[in-house]
Amino acid sequence: MIGRLQGTILEKQPPDLLIDVGGVGYEVQLPLTSFYELPEVGKTAILYTHFVVREDAQLLYGFSNPTERSLFRQLIKANGVGPKLALTILSGMTAQHFVRCVQFDDISTLIKLPGVGKKTAERLVIEMRDRLKDWGVTPQTPVTDKLLLSDDEAIFAPPATAEQDAIGALLALGYSQAQAAKAVKQYLTPGISCEQLIKAALKSMI
Repeated sequence: MIGRLQGTILEKQPPDLLIDVGGVGYEVQLPLTSFYELPEVGKTAILYTHFVVREDAQLLYGFSNPTERSLFRQLIKANGVGPKLALTILSGMTAQHFVRCVQFDDISTLIKLPGVGKKTAERLVIEMRDRLKDWGVTPQTPVTDKLLLSDDEAIFAPPATAEQDAIGALLALGYSQAQAAKAVKQYLTPGISCEQLIKAALKSMI
């Protein structure tokens, strides 16, 4: 089991990351809530990881903190939820936000995530409620948006590249080409970063 990686970021293309650890390049997929907490390419990053072995693939998922990894592990135990859907859920909302949705039966928010229909949302609320009862979320707990970057933190790119990268990230999360393109296009402005585009597009669809 690979539980933690510390190394140099070689490539970043949401939601995929290539990180060099002792001369070995690990390909890791991250939820967007964790992805945009990463430092720039060439910098050192620490990831908490979950390793999945299938007959046709070996996949490594990374998280910026143990809490998100713990929630990911709880999600993939739920009936009908695999790693891809769990990654999509944690890309659409923070761990804190998801826990609050479960604890307060907010199905209407969950069904806005790609791949989460009404039955899946209802099943998640039922199955996850007991598992998450000790996470300490109350109706008054503020929900922070981990995708939000300050101007100093944003990595700016030419609009065309930002648009293509943002659409690609949304497609990887399960949104259709039409949904992704429409959501991204309405927020496309000169100088906007890929990170800001994805954040705005996700908020418009959830």
